[in-house]
Amino acid sequence: MKLAEGIRKHGFRKWYERQLLRSHAHLALTFVCLVGVFMGFEHGRGASAAERVDDMFAVLLCGGTGLWALRRYLSLLQHAEHAAHQADCPACGAYARLRLVHPDASGDCTEVRCGRCGHEWQIEI
Repeated sequence: MKLAEGIRKHGFRKWYERQLLRSHAHLALTFVCLVGVFMGFEHGRGASAAERVDDMFAVLLCGGTGLWALRRYLSLLQHAEHAAHQADCPACGAYARLRLVHPDASGDCTEVRCGRCGHEWQIEI
């Protein structure tokens, strides 16, 4: 979910929480894929040639999915942390008490307003 859409629908704190939950779900998928890779290697040790081909296919599938999930985890986490570091109001220092003012059409930055003092600034994505 885009930052502007998330702030508009749920508020910054809920958007940030959802981004962290999504990223950690990808980390859990990475762990499951790692277990699948190890199981494929272990099963292939005493197997016939046909079974080894199946096991290597499973290892490649789990490995590829695990690498994708790890990359997605890091991407989502970095995006959420980058936005969170800009969520402090420059005027009063309130954290994450912001409202959406105007999303940029290009999606590169989002203009927000502090819920406490009304100061406006941009969060760059």
